[in-house]
Amino acid sequence: MLSWSVAMGYGAIGGLIVEAVALWNHLSAWRDARHTAGTKRKRRPRIGEFIDPAADTAVALTRAALGCAAGALLHSQITGSYAAVAVGAAAPALLTTFGKAAAQRSGKDGGPQNVEGPE
Repeated sequence: MLSWSVAMGYGAIGGLIVEAVALWNHLSAWRDARHTAGTKRKRRPRIGEFIDPAADTAVALTRAALGCAAGALLHSQITGSYAAVAVGAAAPALLTTFGKAAAQRSGKDGGPQNVEGPE
């Protein structure tokens, strides 16, 4: 079991790794578009068409915060650094699932609150 502070740190790293992969995908798309434009004698696209620094920074910070939160919430179940990084990388999906489950238990999802069996 990791301490909550260590689990939070590794969780943040996991969130940032996912964002780094997303940035790499945007850069690869930009490179491919530039190669395609170069062979067709078209204007090469600018990097700003593929990356928005303000939005991408906000998403990276949010992913890091979600990774921290997931690490803190699950620190008693996390047994190693790799597991903490994985929890941080999966944080948005994990926390969305937890949120949906909590909403269903409290009846706040708009669905039926009292389910009765057939009569």
